[in-house]
Amino acid sequence: MSLTFQVRRTAGNGRRATLTLPHGAVETPVFMPVGTQATVKAVPQQLLEALDVGILLGNTYHLYLRPGHEAIRRMGGLHRFMSWNRAILTDSGGFQVFSLSELRKVTEEGVSFRSHIDGSSHFFSPERSMDVQIALGSDIAMAFDECTEYPADRARARASLDMTLRWAKRSRDHFEKQKSSVPWGERSAFSAQRSENTAEEGQTPNLFGIVQGGMFADLRRESAERLVEMDFPGYAIGGLSVGEPRELTREMIATTLPLLPVDKPRYVMGVGYPDEIAEYARMGVDMMDCVLPTRAARHGLLFTSEGRLNIKNRQFAEDQGPADPACNCMVCRRYSRAYLRHLMAAQEPLSAVLNTLHNLAFYLETMRKVREEMAGEPIANSQ
Repeated sequence: MSLTFQVRRTAGNGRRATLTLPHGAVETPVFMPVGTQATVKAVPQQLLEALDVGILLGNTYHLYLRPGHEAIRRMGGLHRFMSWNRAILTDSGGFQVFSLSELRKVTEEGVSFRSHIDGSSHFFSPERSMDVQIALGSDIAMAFDECTEYPADRARARASLDMTLRWAKRSRDHFEKQKSSVPWGERSAFSAQRSENTAEEGQTPNLFGIVQGGMFADLRRESAERLVEMDFPGYAIGGLSVGEPRELTREMIATTLPLLPVDKPRYVMGVGYPDEIAEYARMGVDMMDCVLPTRAARHGLLFTSEGRLNIKNRQFAEDQGPADPACNCMVCRRYSRAYLRHLMAAQEPLSAVLNTLHNLAFYLETMRKVREEMAGEPIANSQ
């Protein structure tokens, strides 16, 4: 099998599990750093390995535009291209396409859009998104969906949900047809550089469905129930962190989680602050991603055990202490707040590197601590 999910321990609604993918095993609940364009901004792969990152997220839309999925296929797939032998999840490109707003047109067949880079015309359908993700060769691909904006009235959410469910079926049908028709290694999309973490012969990518429905609990319920009938190996909750209040985000997650299979991974897309990801993990979410730790780092915002810290503030100009006295990351062990502030003020590229390393370490440590909380009785359960 290309995916196994074994729940080992539970604590309340939260669970500690091992998700085994073609490019290695991942302990969950897990935070996945975002590597939009085949890179986590400002951080080389060997430092991500030093942080013990087990799985990254890549962006189908951006990689399709540059350097192009066919170029990546010819170079052996995304793992080889970016020299990353651990797991990769690719999104469908749907969120980025729909965020283009004035540059796209949605029909039942798919979405016509213009590139944000050069204005060139392109088209994504469920089938096209699957083809691109198969060419990238990720461990987990995502069904093509429409991310409903906030606020959206019920009629808009209803129409969007219905189309997303039809697209989910088209995504699944096309993915399964293409996946099963290509022997391992015959096309470079399904080949990987050999190492202890790389895919074994016969393993293929996995497709997750995405629950939508706007901010309407009954639509979320219907979306989850109908997706479960399609029998995906994992399920995501999408359409959140699009401007809604945090309380509403939590309500939609709490509404949806009990409807998803307990023996399959559950992924909430695009969330959130450290306290939020810890809360969602305790609610039973297994996987999360967000650009916040990397984006905030480039603007000088650091996450610490004492709260958020704006390293640009003048008060840190001669502060010889670490960014976070309770943190043991490679940055806090070596560099002072004064030095980190100096790098920001001088606009040195190293600033983004060090700030990002610290923020990622803080997020990963947050998840490690949550996993340690899951100290209930072991459970034998696999998918």
